[in-house]
Amino acid sequence: MASSTQIKALLQSHIEKDDERFLSIALQVAAHEARSGHGRIAQELRDIVERAKKKSFNQLPVSIAKSIKDSSGLLSTTHPSLKLSNLIAPEELKLKLERLIREQRHMAKLKNHGLSPRRKVLLVGPPGTGKTYTASVLAGELDYPLFQVRLDGVITKYLGESSAKLRQVFDAIREVRGVYFFDEFDALGSNRSAGNDVGEARRLLNSFLQMIEQDESNSLIICATNHIEILDHALFRRFDDVIKYELPTENETITLYKNKLSDYVAKNFPWKKLPDRSQGLSSAEITLAAEDAIKEFLIHEHKKITLAILDSAINDRRNMSNHLEQ
Repeated sequence: MASSTQIKALLQSHIEKDDERFLSIALQVAAHEARSGHGRIAQELRDIVERAKKKSFNQLPVSIAKSIKDSSGLLSTTHPSLKLSNLIAPEELKLKLERLIREQRHMAKLKNHGLSPRRKVLLVGPPGTGKTYTASVLAGELDYPLFQVRLDGVITKYLGESSAKLRQVFDAIREVRGVYFFDEFDALGSNRSAGNDVGEARRLLNSFLQMIEQDESNSLIICATNHIEILDHALFRRFDDVIKYELPTENETITLYKNKLSDYVAKNFPWKKLPDRSQGLSSAEITLAAEDAIKEFLIHEHKKITLAILDSAINDRRNMSNHLEQ
């Protein structure tokens, strides 16, 4: 017979709609019955679990999410297929993401021991360094849908309306497992004592703090900001991890160019000259410069992409970046 602990765990996982954990506990009950000499009931339980797995194979949270229609306009949904190997980033950063993915994949095992996997993460760093790309990678690795929270739809000027819309987002986070991405998070999380703050902004931040504190769903909440310095300090203890992004290193810069240009350049192309020429550019800007060079190559039917062609594309991107910063 199932122990009281297992019965409570079964009920809790049912309430939380955590099918994976529910079936895992059911198999533990079957194993207990088998050890107690109740082979028939143990086999019946295992058969029931197997049938449940087969029946729900095409009804996983990811599949259900594909049919969601967000009439409120608060979420936009995609289904990325990217993997961690696609991300060009320092090894230390990738190890943190690997740990997050690993804990998600072993969620049932961790919960059975009273532990929670990492699932609330803050990404900080300059624009174009891979924060949005990381959200897509996590969704791709876990085969979850990616829900981008449209803050322009959440934040309104009407008293109390923003908090009500934020509640709708957290209801979705609870109901449908996925990666929920809050980009430009400082719009929600700026310091409550800031001089330009208004009452509604303070109320919205307080609502977010309360909702993320109370959230016990199985979804990943990923927040990204370019301005960590203006975030309210109360936010940081709500996150399981804070991951910092920087401009690409020399090796990362070369890898980014090679990934795009290897098929279009001569074998003796001077890759090692590119980090100096690309200093100050983000990963996104380097990728765009490489794509601009490919466009030039295709349109003008050059034999190969030369360093001069790439230099021109790099300078265009740098000038654009400088113009935006002014």
